[in-house]
Amino acid sequence: MPTTKHPLPQVVSPEEWEAALNRLLIKEKEHTRARDALSAERRKLPMVKMEKPYVFQGDEGSVSFRDLFAGQRQLIVYHFMFAPDWKAGCDGCSWVADAMTHPAHLHARDTSLVMVSRAPLEKINQYKTRMGWTIPWYSSYGSDFNEDVGATTEEGERHGASVFLRDGNDIYRTYFTGARGVEYLGSHWTYLDLTPFGRQETWEDSPEGWPQTKPYVWNRRHDEYDG
Repeated sequence: MPTTKHPLPQVVSPEEWEAALNRLLIKEKEHTRARDALSAERRKLPMVKMEKPYVFQGDEGSVSFRDLFAGQRQLIVYHFMFAPDWKAGCDGCSWVADAMTHPAHLHARDTSLVMVSRAPLEKINQYKTRMGWTIPWYSSYGSDFNEDVGATTEEGERHGASVFLRDGNDIYRTYFTGARGVEYLGSHWTYLDLTPFGRQETWEDSPEGWPQTKPYVWNRRHDEYDG
C-alpha cells in the first residue's frame, strides 16, 4: 500500500488527538462567531440605487435587469470572466460555477443566483454545454453593465459577486466582493482547507516538506485534468 513521501505531523494516541482537536475546535468556534458578526455588519451596509435600464441576452431572449431576479427580491450576480474575444471562460471562475448550488435552496429564501459575462450568448451557451452547467447565465454584451459594476476595467475582466435587492421596480446594489472574497462561494477551497495538505500552495503555513505549488498554476477546468 503506498505511503506519503512527505513528513507527517506528530502521531499520538487517540486521547491526545481528541484533546488537540478540541483545542482547535474552540478556536474554530471563535472564528465562526466572528464571521457571524461580520455577516451582520454586511447586512447593515448602505445601498446604492441602480438607475440604468440594462438589457441582457439569455435563452429566453432580451431581458431586463429586473427579469434576472426571476420573481425573487434578492439577486446574486456572479461576474464570470469571459470577454467577447475569448475562446473559453475563465478556468478559476469555472471552479466557482462547478460549486454552485441547486437554485431551489436559494429560491426558498427569496433569492436568485445568475452569472453574467460580456461574451456573446452563443459563446456562453457553447461553453455552458461543454461544462454541463444549468446555471442561468446571461450576456451583457453591448451594455455598460460590466463597466458600471466594476467587472470590466481598463485592465480587463474582473471576477466577483454583486448582490442586489429589489423593492418594487427599484433595484439597489448592496454588496460586492472580488479576488479571494469569492472563495466563500466555492466549496472546493473549503473542502481542501480541511485536509492535512490543505490547498498545497506556497502561501500556506504548512509543515516543512509538504507538497506545494504556486497559486493559480495547478487548477484546471474540470475536463482538463490529466487522468
